[in-house]
Amino acid sequence: MADRLAGTVDIETPELVVVTYTLAGVGSRITAGLIDLAVCIVALIGIIILAFTLGAGLQSARAADAATASDAWAAAIVVLLQFVILWGYYVLSEGFFDGRTIGKRMLHLRVVRDGGYSVGFAASAVRNLMRIIDLQPAFTYLVGIVGVAVSKSGKRLGDVVAGTIVVREAIVRQPVAPAEQRNDAEPAVQPAATVALLTDAEYQLLDRWAARRASLDPERRATLMKQVGARLEHVIGDVPASELSGALARLLAREREARQRGAAPKGATGASRERYSIVTTRSARWIAFASRLADAQRRGLRSLDETQIREFVEDYRALSVDLARLRTASRGASSDELFYLGRLVSGAHNLLYQGRRTSFLEMLRFIAFEVPAEVRRSAVPIAVAALFMFGPAVIAWTAVVRNPAVASSFIPTSMLDRADEGVTRAKHNTGYVPDPEVFRPLMASRIIANNVQVTFAAFALGVTAGIGTLMILIFNGISFGGILGLYKSKGILRLILAFVAPHGVLELSAICIAAGGGLLIGAAIVVPGDRTRKRAMVDNGRRAMRLLAASTVLLIFAGSLEGMVSPIPTWALWQKLAVSAATAVLLVAYLSVGARRRPEATTRERGSRPAPHATLLELPSGLDLEVPVHHGGSHA
Repeated sequence: MADRLAGTVDIETPELVVVTYTLAGVGSRITAGLIDLAVCIVALIGIIILAFTLGAGLQSARAADAATASDAWAAAIVVLLQFVILWGYYVLSEGFFDGRTIGKRMLHLRVVRDGGYSVGFAASAVRNLMRIIDLQPAFTYLVGIVGVAVSKSGKRLGDVVAGTIVVREAIVRQPVAPAEQRNDAEPAVQPAATVALLTDAEYQLLDRWAARRASLDPERRATLMKQVGARLEHVIGDVPASELSGALARLLAREREARQRGAAPKGATGASRERYSIVTTRSARWIAFASRLADAQRRGLRSLDETQIREFVEDYRALSVDLARLRTASRGASSDELFYLGRLVSGAHNLLYQGRRTSFLEMLRFIAFEVPAEVRRSAVPIAVAALFMFGPAVIAWTAVVRNPAVASSFIPTSMLDRADEGVTRAKHNTGYVPDPEVFRPLMASRIIANNVQVTFAAFALGVTAGIGTLMILIFNGISFGGILGLYKSKGILRLILAFVAPHGVLELSAICIAAGGGLLIGAAIVVPGDRTRKRAMVDNGRRAMRLLAASTVLLIFAGSLEGMVSPIPTWALWQKLAVSAATAVLLVAYLSVGARRRPEATTRERGSRPAPHATLLELPSGLDLEVPVHHGGSHA
């Protein structure tokens, strides 16, 4: 009964059948989140222990006199693995395991798209990167919890932008008498009662009496029991007062069992009789299918051979028809059998319409073709992002060059001190920063992790109608332009240019591209056009995810250059500028990939290519289900 009181959402399947999903509540989602957090913490602790065990602790890597190249590389790997765990655990788990992390699996929860389809990597990435906003303030997850509590669909901000919901998938027990109440000689599925003895009004009266009698004082309870007995005398007969309570209890138990089996109320006609007929004739098939569904959910559809898959699809088709008929016959009223059948159909729907696991080749194709195509398509928001970054940069540069004293008002003290130190470094040609060569891998890993998180924030803050994204751009632009102006005012501009040049093109481009994704989300909120705001956020969120993928790829290379090449003091400025020019050429070449190729053809070809040794089964909606073919108990 607790499930029946939980929030639900209706989804129309491709078979034009309405399926009711039970939404995951705040409590179950928090519990699942705590389990996942514990998994991440254990993984992080394990990585740190492994690093110390292998003699690559962070402290030893920081000590110049004890540092070795292997120490630095091990520490760099630890930093990157920590970043992958904190940001990749949720995305990869939900992407690879069809919307389920370890915590969600233990709580029988699953993330699905609004249409009930598989969540996929793109939607999973969007909803999980939006955690930057949902976990505020200060990692309390207050924003996310409030969103789940107030949303009719139980959505936090990440779910709104990604177009996903979190549902419960626990299989409910069949609406028949429990096994312990049956004799061994009885069949597993008892025949339904022919008809209930009470009308709906009489049954509701008896049910209310049973619910209230324990809370009444003895005198009031006796009086009410006599009134109920008098109303139902035509059923129970003239029962002595001492036996009336037992007679009413037995009648209630009998009526509940009859109604659970689908018996129509006394005097019912038409739709109520149809409902009784459906449950009586079809419930045995439902119960048999429930066992097969539970097995398929546990082992996966790939554990079934072709014949079993066909039978599973046929049963799903039949149960979908039963659900549609039962909904019509129930006339909007809830019932145990309707709830039970809806759970079966929704569970089977999730299995049959789950997405294929993304192959490594498909991921490469996504990065190589779809990502650059989206960057070209989103040229306008990316250009707007560049304007809001480089515009303030030019203003800050001009202000500091004209009056160096203003630099102290917005440039951090550490950067002011570094600029003063830079005058001495420029004279001795020792580079922009100290460059112990052994630390370069560790520096590169930290730079990559930090820069990627900045772009994640620029992307996620698009949900603030783009205001947060613009603020990040403006602040970064002011800082960048002001620091360049400070070095110019001291006559050592070449020093910082030699450091920035190798990675600057890729890093600055990545920031603008990621911020363009944030502005796409903001545009969906402010100017959704002819779409609903919800639909616009989902559509633009998927586009923004491609831009964030492009930004992440660029930052991996930019961070590597910044940590490994930019600090080298022995390279002349022209050599660093040559690296910068090479990165610019390669960037243009990458963004031009597939410019004459239609993206929709690429997607269509990828989606229609069957996997090796597979067969296609047509579902009732006309979609195809790809399943493996088994021969002799093994794959062909």
